[in-house]
Amino acid sequence: MEHITLNVQGMSCGHCVNSIEQNVGQINGVQSVKVNLEEGKVDVTFNSDAVSLKDIKDVIEDQGYDVA
Repeated sequence: MEHITLNVQGMSCGHCVNSIEQNVGQINGVQSVKVNLEEGKVDVTFNSDAVSLKDIKDVIEDQGYDVA
């Protein structure tokens, strides 16, 4: 398992947190997702054999957020 912390801009409320955690959490290979709204960070633990970091970033960006 790999663990990464992404800097995500554009999150402003509980709906943003739920949206990212739910959508990223549904990706095959993602074990856990935790959003820190105050810091603008998303912690993701995933199996790099099943899903790429680019796929995870794409799901977040498709929801209208910017991943740094």
